[in-house]
Amino acid sequence: MHGRFFNQTIAVVVVVVVVAVAAAWMFWPKAADRGRSRFFADQTYNFQTLRALDDVSDIGGDTGETLQTVGGLKSGDAQGWYDAWQTTGDRVVALANRSNDQISRGRALLRAHAYYRTAEFFLAPHDAKRPAIWKKNVDAFYQGLDVLGIKHQRFAVPYGKYHLNAVYYPGPLGAERRPLLMFVGGYDETMEEAYLSVGLAAYTHGYSVLIYEGPGQGSVIREQGLVFTPEWEKPNSAILDAFLQAHPKPGKIVLIGASLGGYLAPRAAAFDKRIDGVVSYDEFFDGGAISSRNVPKLAIWLKEHGYYGMLNFLSGLKSDPGKVWAQENGMWVFGASDPFALLDVFKAYTLAPVASRIDIDVLILAGEDDHFVPLGQVEEYRQSLVHARSVTSIVFDRASGGGEHCQLGAPSLWHAALFDWLSSKFGASGNGAGPTITPQSIAPVSGPPVVS
Repeated sequence: MHGRFFNQTIAVVVVVVVVAVAAAWMFWPKAADRGRSRFFADQTYNFQTLRALDDVSDIGGDTGETLQTVGGLKSGDAQGWYDAWQTTGDRVVALANRSNDQISRGRALLRAHAYYRTAEFFLAPHDAKRPAIWKKNVDAFYQGLDVLGIKHQRFAVPYGKYHLNAVYYPGPLGAERRPLLMFVGGYDETMEEAYLSVGLAAYTHGYSVLIYEGPGQGSVIREQGLVFTPEWEKPNSAILDAFLQAHPKPGKIVLIGASLGGYLAPRAAAFDKRIDGVVSYDEFFDGGAISSRNVPKLAIWLKEHGYYGMLNFLSGLKSDPGKVWAQENGMWVFGASDPFALLDVFKAYTLAPVASRIDIDVLILAGEDDHFVPLGQVEEYRQSLVHARSVTSIVFDRASGGGEHCQLGAPSLWHAALFDWLSSKFGASGNGAGPTITPQSIAPVSGPPVVS
C-alpha cells in the first residue's frame, strides 16, 4: 500500500517537473535576437573580414563565400585563416574553370585573387607558404582581367639595382579631359587589390588610373626584399617619369595614397610639382605618434635605458593578434631589427617637416573609429598645410558605416567623397572649374560625414 502510494507520488512529481520545465522553456523571457555589427571581437580579424567584404560591390568577392569562409574561424589562428581562405580561393578557381560564360569566369578569377590575398595576410613574413599563395593571387588577378577584356598596361621601372612595378588602366572615351589618378597603397595593400578598391570605380566615373607598388610593397618586398623609404618622392617620381615617357602628359594629375599612403602621397606631392592634387585616404600625419601611442610607458622607459633583452622578452609575450601581426609585418617591410626599433623607424614618417611645401588641393579622409591612426591627426595635418591651395577634410562616423580605417566595409562612402571633391576642384575637363566646399570646423558627429 505504502509502496503504491510512493510510486504514485513520484509519478505526480515527475509530471509536475516536466510540465514546469516545458512551461518555463515556452514562456521564460528569451534574449532578443539582435543583429551584430562585428564578425570577431578581435579588431584585426574583424577588420580583415570587412576588407574581404569591401570588394563585394566591385566584383572582388561574394558575401556568401566570405561568410562561409570566416564561419567558425578563431581569431589569432593564422594557419586556420590561411587554410580556410585558400580553400575558398581554390573552389572559386575551379568554378571559373568550368564556367562557359566569359563574364562569370573572369569575375570568379577576380574573387579568387581576393581570397588568396586574404589567405596570405596573417602568415608570418617568411612562412614557406607565402610564395605559392602570392603567385596564385597575382595569376588569378591578371587572368581575370584578360578574360574580362579589361584594358591594362603593366610595366616595370628601373630603381637602382631594383625595379618597381605599375599598372595603367586607361579610362573610357573622354577620360583625357579629366585628371589622371595615381594611386599608391600603404603598409600592406597590394597593387592588384587596389584595382578593386579604386581602379574600377575610377573607370566607372570616367578616369584613367595609374596604380603602382614601391619599396616595401607587393612583389617589391616579397621578391626583391626592398624595404620602405620615408623619401617617397623618389619612387613616385621614378614611376611618373617612366609613365610620361610613354604617354602624353595629362592636363592634371591627382595622387591618392591609402593607409600609410596617406603619408606617402603628400610626401611625394611636396617635392613633385607635376602633381595638382593629393588625397590622404586616410590621414597619416605622424608615424612616430601612431606607432608609440599604445606602447606601455614601462616599455618606453626600458628602451630609453637600454634594457633591450627585457624588452624583447616582454615583446615575445604578446598575445593580441593585431599587435603580433603589426610587429611582424613592420619588421619585415621596414627592415627593422627588432620590434622596438620600429618606434625609431616610424619617426621618419611624419609630414610635419614638409607639409608647408604642399601648395595644391588636398583631400583628407578619416574614420572616427580608426584603430590605427588617432583622429586628432586630421587637425594637425590641416594646420600644417599653410600653403595649400585648398584643404578639404571629411570624417566618417560610426553611424554612417564608414568609421573604420580607410572606410573598410563602406567603399561607396569614400568613393562619393573622392569623386565629388575631384569634380569640385578640377571639373569634368580637369581645368579647376567647379563649386567650392566651404570650410567648417571638423568634429565627428552622429549623422552625415563632416566636411571641412
